Amino acid sequence: MNKQELISHMADAADITKVAAGDALDAMIGSITDSLKRGDSVALVGFGTFSVRDRAARQGRNPQTGEQISIAAARVPAFKAGKALKGAVNY
Repeated sequence: MNKQELISHMADAADITKVAAGDALDAMIGSITDSLKRGDSVALVGFGTFSVRDRAARQGRNPQTGEQISIAAARVPAFKAGKALKGAVNY
């Protein structure tokens, strides 16, 4: 499912226009992104938790040359599925 299909599904399920569903989806994504930028987590009970994790610096290898390279430390977004979502997927 891509973003447009999700918007269509949301509009049908909530009996709203596709424009309103698109605005709601964009607002939700923006809010989650802003929270993660601040280092906060976003917990949606039953669905899951979005959070930021710190990934340590490490050594990697260039696959073409085999040369060793340094990969810098980074903050990465993470998602942990909630119990209800896991149950729905595993029916």
